[in-house]
Amino acid sequence: MAFWTVFLCTLVASLLGGLYLLGAFRRRRPNEPPLDKGIIPWLGYALHFRKDSSGFLSKMQRKHGDIFTVLIGGYYFTFVMDPFCFGAIVKESRSKLDFVTFAAKLVLQVFGYKSDKNNNSALHAFSTKHLMGEGLNLLTQATMDNFQKLMLFKLSSGEEKRPWQEAGLFHYCYNIVFRAGYLALYGTESHQGTGNKEKAHKQDLIHSNQLYTEFRKYDRLFPRLAYAMLPPKDKVEAERLKRFFWDALSVSKGSQKENVSRWISEQVQFLAESGVPDYMRDRFKFMMLWASQGNTGPTAFWLLLYLMKHPEAMKAVKGEVEKVLREHGQEVKPGSPAINITRDMLDQTPFLDSAVEETLRLVAAPILIRAVLQDVSLKMSGGTEYTLRKGDRVALFPHLSVQMNPEIHPEPHKFKYDRFVNPDGTKKDFYKNGKRLKYFNMPWGAGVSICPGRFFATAEIKLFVSLMLTHYDLELVNDKEEIPAIDSSRWGFGTMQPVHDIQFRYRQPQA
Repeated sequence: MAFWTVFLCTLVASLLGGLYLLGAFRRRRPNEPPLDKGIIPWLGYALHFRKDSSGFLSKMQRKHGDIFTVLIGGYYFTFVMDPFCFGAIVKESRSKLDFVTFAAKLVLQVFGYKSDKNNNSALHAFSTKHLMGEGLNLLTQATMDNFQKLMLFKLSSGEEKRPWQEAGLFHYCYNIVFRAGYLALYGTESHQGTGNKEKAHKQDLIHSNQLYTEFRKYDRLFPRLAYAMLPPKDKVEAERLKRFFWDALSVSKGSQKENVSRWISEQVQFLAESGVPDYMRDRFKFMMLWASQGNTGPTAFWLLLYLMKHPEAMKAVKGEVEKVLREHGQEVKPGSPAINITRDMLDQTPFLDSAVEETLRLVAAPILIRAVLQDVSLKMSGGTEYTLRKGDRVALFPHLSVQMNPEIHPEPHKFKYDRFVNPDGTKKDFYKNGKRLKYFNMPWGAGVSICPGRFFATAEIKLFVSLMLTHYDLELVNDKEEIPAIDSSRWGFGTMQPVHDIQFRYRQPQA
């Protein structure tokens, strides 16, 4: 009898413990945000969120208002949709709201890289040093040189006929921008290793294209890999691709390259001096490749597509770039020397800047997440104060709450190339309810998690688009074709991608 009593008590305790872990007993406490657990224990709204994050959060906002807590895959996420509260969250001390722990788990899962929090500050300092200021000037020039190699080496002298060439716009943009960025950051083939400069250049073209092909395979798996929702066959493929990149970007192979950026080389050297083994540094380099090149190509695609769909925008941006070239004594015409666009020249294009910003407003959709390490009080713009519970996560989704908010951006679904610039070239201010906003567009994140490479990424995009507009006539094969819908499975991972490609034509302008 005693045995069965103990057994039943143990069984009941186990069941209660299981239910507790599944969240069955979670209740909303005084001053906490509205709580919505869904009907499935532990999973909660994971399937809804994974299927269409933006649509799900929009529904929750209509139901609960500008702050709510939902259960997603065993974690309670409090989403804050009030942009006037964003500063309090992204600037809160790391002892209360922590970004590092969540990020460390993610990079281990998707890149196999195990980070050491003791190295974070030093690695961030390298990004500040080389992705801004003089370091950015050097990287911009290196990227410009590689764009010239990849795009313009076949330009004619002006005598022969210039036929149209067709390609998928997304593939073309992603391919060229990825390869130029990769070569600028990770270096080029050694002339000594290949025998001469021409062979080294040809090898760079072949190798960078092969790397892009494999990168796209990995990129397609990335969202489900991050959510740990890959089926067995795709898990095997993801592991194969990881091993491919660990080898292709390995420290040993990198040591044989020329023109490796100091941003990469100094970080790798620092990790070596910190006792990080070679295999983990290989994984670090893979992580940096995705971080630096995973969003620039797709953004360039959307920007060129919007410009081709809006002739007045195309005319204004192209005219601006050509004006800057003329002011620096350069012109694109057959037989002329290749142009060289510098970072200083890129700083003189307010309409192009605004068009880039507008593109990012429409298609950049990161989710900013912090782990709540202590109970935190958060005051909403309406005056109500809420408590964020220790052990939960707090999240921002600026694409919905800010970037597509009609109170902040009238006609938010329309592309307006000059939305972010005043007629005199100065930047516009944005307001909600008559109050000026600090956070009105957040494609790069904010606070401690803001993208340190945002200036380099912007330079890449602007260089590519400037070269395309000045060297080629561009048009869509079918100018009546609608702009493709976005792939809703990629919400939360930076720049969105289209559900399908769209064909375009390009050729050198006729004499």
